[in-house]
Amino acid sequence: MNKHSCALPLEDLGFGPNLEANFIRNSTSLPEAQKLSELTAAKGYPSKGTFKFCEGSFFTFPYKDEQTRTVCLKRVIFRSNSIFGRGTTVVQVECACRHCLPNQCNWQGKELVLKLTFPSKTPVSEWTFVDRCKDMAQGEHAWVLNHLPNIYWSFDIPFHDDSPQDNFKKESEDAHEMRVVRGSIQEELKPLSSLKTAKECTQIFCDIIQCHHWVWKCAQILHRDVSKGNFMVRKKDGKKYGVLNDWDLAIWLDNQRNEPTSQFRTGTRPYIAYEQQSVDWEGPHRYRHDLESIFYVVLLLVCLQSSPQANEKVPPTETKRFRYEEWHWRDDDFLNLRKCSVVHTAPFTPPVSPFFIGFRLWLTELQDRLRRGFSYLGDSSVEAAMQEASQSNTDGDSQSDNLPPFDTETLGGHFSYERVGMIMHKFNKEQLTTHGLEWQKISEPLSQRDRVSRK
Repeated sequence: MNKHSCALPLEDLGFGPNLEANFIRNSTSLPEAQKLSELTAAKGYPSKGTFKFCEGSFFTFPYKDEQTRTVCLKRVIFRSNSIFGRGTTVVQVECACRHCLPNQCNWQGKELVLKLTFPSKTPVSEWTFVDRCKDMAQGEHAWVLNHLPNIYWSFDIPFHDDSPQDNFKKESEDAHEMRVVRGSIQEELKPLSSLKTAKECTQIFCDIIQCHHWVWKCAQILHRDVSKGNFMVRKKDGKKYGVLNDWDLAIWLDNQRNEPTSQFRTGTRPYIAYEQQSVDWEGPHRYRHDLESIFYVVLLLVCLQSSPQANEKVPPTETKRFRYEEWHWRDDDFLNLRKCSVVHTAPFTPPVSPFFIGFRLWLTELQDRLRRGFSYLGDSSVEAAMQEASQSNTDGDSQSDNLPPFDTETLGGHFSYERVGMIMHKFNKEQLTTHGLEWQKISEPLSQRDRVSRK
């Protein structure tokens, strides 16, 4: 079909039913769209809420210094399954700016996507978080750039005064949360399904947990939305790198305890830490919750799929596998019970598919760390930690009076970055690539680490 035809069925990107956005034009009216007369008259980018387009349509958005840029829309590669108008949509695009000269466009030759979301006006954009990380990724920290998304531009489009949400705001006053259309132009990354071997998968996971640690410790940012869909792959110079994507729900650590976490849960339901899916959970969101989410990403991938390719699912004939398949559509109460069972089961024997059989050691060791940590957290945590320390005291002298309080951030040290890193830096006894001094130290053989600590 002719790329410049709009005979394809229109698709709504999902920001509001039966509404129009005048700054969207298909290719047959590109000259009119480039004049942007309606935008000039409105002195801005007022949106009524709906983005209707067909492949070959054009999207114009605000750019720096009061300029605009235009991209040609291609195929939709992701649309989240969420409340209508609240989800994320990602569309392949290519630069179509009238003012871009041949061979002089800074986006020319790049594989690009347009990401559109519909957040409230108050949260910090992912552009801000990623930009902070890139500013800090200098010298010995430059390795982390391979594991962060490349966001080339970000923009917000407010709704005009006659929009439905503005009318809701007038009626409900402070009860209605005002939102914006937030977009960004980013490098297109590949999904986990692009991987070919189990070893490639392990390195991607190892890359991402190291990135998560660096961002938490150095940039003071907590991601809070660890999921399979946010584990992406960058192909660069013949190598593959794991990229931790989608920072829309991230938060500065300084604000960690100021979020109203008892009123909502952040993350993607099948991968949210089980403690957070309890009706009694009141926060805060800790980094170990993200580490637990990584455990669930691995668990569901290797038990439900016969290989990384998305369309090669393991038939849910086994009872245990079917239980994991249910995680994708059941509610928080159900998932809280199922994950509680997974975390506290001993011994833990996940039904790993043959292709991923090497992951069984990862899963059993990660589950063991979680089980131990939660057993102390739920059983008079301070006394349990003191008892364990007393029993391991080689001198036989109880030093419980000098023990610090139980560390809920790491489940008493059982589920810390170091503990998880010691498990995930190897696969089938083979060393994976580690970055930075801390992770290189974690990956050292225990005997060598002991010799260093005694010096």
